[in-house]
Amino acid sequence: MTSKNKFSSEFKIGKTTISSQGEPYFIADIGANHNGNLNKAIELINLAANAGANAVKFQHFKADTIVSKYGFETLTDVKSHQKNWKKTVFEVYQDASINLDWTQSLMDEAKVAGVEFFTSPYSLDLVDYVDQYVSAYKVGSGDITWQDIIDKMASKGKPILLACGASTLDEVDRAIQQALSHTGEIVIMQCNTNYTASLENFKYINLNVIKTFRTMYPTAILGLSDHTPGHSTTLGAIALGANVIEKHFTDNNNNEGPDHKFAMNPNSWNEMVERSKELYLSLGSSIKKVEDNEKDTVIVQRRSIRLRNEVKIGDILKADNLECLRPSPEDSIAPYYLSEVIGKKSLENIPAGEYIKWHQIK
Repeated sequence: MTSKNKFSSEFKIGKTTISSQGEPYFIADIGANHNGNLNKAIELINLAANAGANAVKFQHFKADTIVSKYGFETLTDVKSHQKNWKKTVFEVYQDASINLDWTQSLMDEAKVAGVEFFTSPYSLDLVDYVDQYVSAYKVGSGDITWQDIIDKMASKGKPILLACGASTLDEVDRAIQQALSHTGEIVIMQCNTNYTASLENFKYINLNVIKTFRTMYPTAILGLSDHTPGHSTTLGAIALGANVIEKHFTDNNNNEGPDHKFAMNPNSWNEMVERSKELYLSLGSSIKKVEDNEKDTVIVQRRSIRLRNEVKIGDILKADNLECLRPSPEDSIAPYYLSEVIGKKSLENIPAGEYIKWHQIK
């Protein structure tokens, strides 16, 4: 496929500018953690906003447009987190689906809370339905091979966040090229789609794939969609160049439901945001230089060439009368010039302990 667009290294989601060199952008994936209750969904929006999220994301689907009831009832010998569910897969998706009548209320609440609202629509019709409400679209990892829905989302003229869990590099590139045929405003998000909350999952996250994406798509904005506890993956992803971070969000990890166990709660979310801001500031520039807050340190911690004993005009500077000691004023001579100073003639009377200046010797 020939792409009509190039990646945008900077674009807006709502009023916020996302840049490949910019601050991390945090998406709280509320998903199904509202447990079928609109008031709970609204509460989670506000909790996420207060904890430092830039955006809240939901999932718009109807059970019969995302899963086959017959397909899961006849599926055997497949191990996944779903085997521990107390209800059937179809029933869980029925319970987790959002009442479409909520959408306006959710968007309005997000606006009041000061965060962006968007969603993952899981049918072609729902892409059209949510378009008037969202500032960006999220393609879930499970739909990375469904080009029709990628094409439809990308054609809406809004940023596309593409989760790349459980996929090969060829599948990722195929999805990206499909989106690029409409827009360059794409976030490529490394992801591992295991939802068991097991600590063993860390060895499958493969954050180094972010470096692979950077090599393949040098100007693209990169991200991480993650389901592990704590901050390790988030901080690692930011250090490797990810600008957009998505994690699931709940008010209580002990709630009943498929996504609560591995979600972040308000306290852990806020901690993640604060540590990430520190890391972002710490990454800074790739240019090695004396920073503004180090300028005094250069003087008080560096050594300068000094005299052990007084010298008079015309004296020859000898090695045994020179030593390198702190401090090092701006016009002093650095120790790496010591061999050039030895054997020079003094043009002035210089007292013992004083540092030598270039204009004092010849």
